[in-house]
Amino acid sequence: MVGGGPGAFIGEVHRKAAALDGLTTLVAGAFSSDPAKSKQQGEALHLDPARVYDSFDEMAEREAALPDDERIDFVSIVTPNFMHFPVAKAFIERGVHVVCDKPMTTTVEEAEELCRLVAAHDVVFALTHNYTGYPMVKQARAMVQNGELGEIHKVVVEYPQGWLATKLEDAGSKQAAWRTDPSKAGVSSAVGDIGSHAENLARYITGLEIESLCADIHTFVPGRALEDDANMLIHYKGGARGVLHCSQISVGEENSLNIRIYGAKGSLAWVQENPNYLRFRSNDGPEQVYKRGNPYLVEAAQRSTRLPSGHPEAFLEAFANIYVNAVHAIAAHQTGAEVDDLTMDFPTVQDGAVGVHFIHKAIESGKKRTWVDASYEAV
Repeated sequence: MVGGGPGAFIGEVHRKAAALDGLTTLVAGAFSSDPAKSKQQGEALHLDPARVYDSFDEMAEREAALPDDERIDFVSIVTPNFMHFPVAKAFIERGVHVVCDKPMTTTVEEAEELCRLVAAHDVVFALTHNYTGYPMVKQARAMVQNGELGEIHKVVVEYPQGWLATKLEDAGSKQAAWRTDPSKAGVSSAVGDIGSHAENLARYITGLEIESLCADIHTFVPGRALEDDANMLIHYKGGARGVLHCSQISVGEENSLNIRIYGAKGSLAWVQENPNYLRFRSNDGPEQVYKRGNPYLVEAAQRSTRLPSGHPEAFLEAFANIYVNAVHAIAAHQTGAEVDDLTMDFPTVQDGAVGVHFIHKAIESGKKRTWVDASYEAV
């Protein structure tokens, strides 16, 4: 692991998710840019001090020099955004597989460079857009693919939070400080941090690609350098329309990611804060509620479930599903085994590039106050 030192939120989430199914063991890390803090975290995790490193460069070089059966199989990158690219590059160039937190990079150029590096060095790269790991999200995707909604006409996806309604970055909040700092977060705060999740969720379920968008971005908290609220109209290729809203200043909201998809024959609704239920509606019959853990669900949804119906599964389990598939893909890569589509069902480096492109186009549109071409061709 690179990042995830003392006091880090997402690093601990990654450690729990990676370990949930007993498929991985954390053996090495450069947990902080401060060597003392990296050592402190290594001690807390009971790691061999020889494999707790002062920097990611040292870790990449020394781990790559170990025999194949001793070196790390993959690295989990859980740093602030601006460090994703140099860390990923250092390990990819040494043939080490990567699991990286989102957004993948802070610039489109860096994202596309990672796409080229992953292809050149033939490594597995997984991006932790963890909401794609929920069983009922996978059920929704299958229902769209199977034509149960008919042609998709409209997508409404929202991710409101309220935690940055005050200037927490000035009150000692580490999480607020880097997310609102352009030197660490990149060009965006709200869109980059949570709007990217909303866009990825909509694209994962529907398969729709954005053609153009018009964004209204705004900073409500005085003195904040980046936007804390964004509202977008979206035109998808093929004619569907979309509305995407993300906010860090919606007082009272916690993590209210939700999506509604309207097709010619029916619609779907899923709410992240109540994730074990998926609602299907049409004009021809009663509302249907699909529940996690039942045998009538598609294989992808069942395979992503650990508990019988009625026992809630949520955030950590969904996060772990990204790790499960990535780890199986890495193991198959090492042995030359074939993998099926369900195993490869995780966000990739190409998904990361699409997401970074979306962030930049949203900010561009917001600053110009006009529609922009947001289509993207994969590298």
